[in-house]
Amino acid sequence: MTSKKVLISGASIAGPALAYWLARQGMDVTVVEKAPAFRDGGQTIDVRGAGRVVVQRMGLEALIRANSTQEQGIAFVDQGNRTKAFIGVNAFDGDGPIAELEILRGELAKLLIQQSEDRVTYRFGDSINALEDDSDQVHVRFEQGVEQVYDLVIIAEGIGSATRNHVFGNEVERRSLDLYTAYFTVPRAPSDGQVMRWHNLPGGRCICLRPDNLGTTRAFLSFQQAPSGYEKLTRDAQVALLKRVFADAGWEAPRVLAALEHASDLYLDAVGQVKMPRWSKGRIALVGDAAYCASPISGMGTSLGLCGAYVLAGELGLHADHRQAFAAYEKLMRPYVKQAQSVPKFAPRLASPHSRAGIALGHAVLRLATAPGFKTLFGKLLSPKADAIKLPCYDEARITKTP
Repeated sequence: MTSKKVLISGASIAGPALAYWLARQGMDVTVVEKAPAFRDGGQTIDVRGAGRVVVQRMGLEALIRANSTQEQGIAFVDQGNRTKAFIGVNAFDGDGPIAELEILRGELAKLLIQQSEDRVTYRFGDSINALEDDSDQVHVRFEQGVEQVYDLVIIAEGIGSATRNHVFGNEVERRSLDLYTAYFTVPRAPSDGQVMRWHNLPGGRCICLRPDNLGTTRAFLSFQQAPSGYEKLTRDAQVALLKRVFADAGWEAPRVLAALEHASDLYLDAVGQVKMPRWSKGRIALVGDAAYCASPISGMGTSLGLCGAYVLAGELGLHADHRQAFAAYEKLMRPYVKQAQSVPKFAPRLASPHSRAGIALGHAVLRLATAPGFKTLFGKLLSPKADAIKLPCYDEARITKTP
C-alpha cells in the first residue's frame, strides 16, 4: 500500500475512474473540476472492448446497463424520414457502430463519481492556476487562492486542456479532421423512437437525433470545414452560425434549430485528435483525452479513458518510483492508442458525402453491410478497434500484475 497524495484535474470519465483505482490502493486522492457543480449533460457514448472489461472489474456493468439509453440501432433517413439503410445494435454482435452498452456521458460520470466519492475528495468550482514541480513534490496554486502540495498531479482534462498546454507547451500536437460538430439536447417529439436517426445533407453535412433515457433527445449537427475558430465564438454567434449552415436542411432541422435557441448544453468544437510525444513530465502525467484524444469518429474515446486510468493506477501501485510507473503505463497503452487513432483523414467525407449521388451510394453500401456474405467484411470496417489491448490484472491486496 502507498499513501501518495495525488491531485487529478478533471471530473468527467478518466478522472473519476483513475481516482477510484488509486483510492483502492490507499492513496490520498483529490479531484478538482472547474465546473461549479457536477455536469450531467453530454451526448451518448459507448463502452466497448477493453473499456468494458474495466467497468466489469469496477462492478459497474450492471449499473451502466440499467442506465443505458436503450438505443436499438441507426436508421439512415431521407428528407421524407424514410429509412434508406438500417444497422441494428446486434448487427455485429454488439460491437458495431452502436455498442451494446450506450450511455449518456453525464450518466457514466455520475456512476464513476458515486463509486469513488466515499474515498475521494471532489472539489468542484475550482481549477489549477499554476503548478511547480521541484522534483520532490508538485506545488499547486488553485484559482480559489488555496496552495497545496502533492506527490503527483494527473491531468484528466479534455482535448483543449489548458493545464496540459501550460506544462507541455509546444509538445502538444492536434490533428484536425476538418469537421465541426455541435451537441445539444432537444425536447422529445413523437417521431423520436429508440433508434438513432442519421440524415445526410449535400455539402458534407448531417443531422443526427439520438434517444436518451431521460425523456429528451440528443441532437448533433456536423459540417466539414477546416479549423476556423468557431469553437471560440460566443454562444449567440455559434447559434447564428449553425442556423446559417443548416438553413436549407429541411427534414427535422426547423425543430432542431428552434430548440437550439433554448438549449443550455450547446457544445461546438472542431473534431480532432491529440498526439503527444510523451504523456508525463516529472511528477505530472496525462490520461484520457488530454493525452490521446482519438476523436468521436473513432468510437474509442471512452474506452481509451477507462483503460488508461486503470493501467496508470495499476502501474503507480506496482512501482514505488513514479518514473517507472509512467514509463510502464505509456508502454502498455501506446499500441492501443495508435490503433484507436488510426482514423483516416477522409473518414468524415465517407460518413457524410458531399453530393446527393454520394449520399445515395452511401445508403446502398450500408444496406449491404448486414447482408449475408458481406457482414464479416463490413463488420471489420464499421466496428471501432476496441480490443487492441489485453489488460493486465492488478491485485490491489499486494500490487502485482498478471497477464
